[in-house]
Amino acid sequence: MEIKILGTGCPKCKTLEKITREVVAQNGFQAEIIKVEDLMEIMTYNILSTPALVVNGKVEIKGRVPSAEEIKQVLAKY
Repeated sequence: MEIKILGTGCPKCKTLEKITREVVAQNGFQAEIIKVEDLMEIMTYNILSTPALVVNGKVEIKGRVPSAEEIKQVLAKY
């Protein structure tokens, strides 16, 4: 699966990336994690606030930092 972390580098964006990487590693998910900081690319996802978690092109979480358990549940669907 392809996971994108959308954010311009703010502390919340970095926290989401860190938690996501931990969840992927702890659960053995096969995933490529990409950090997207380009504002023009972020705008193509029609989100108004970052950070956002995009899995296989679908925006799953936006505008907040979710718990590790919530990220795990989202990724488990894929």
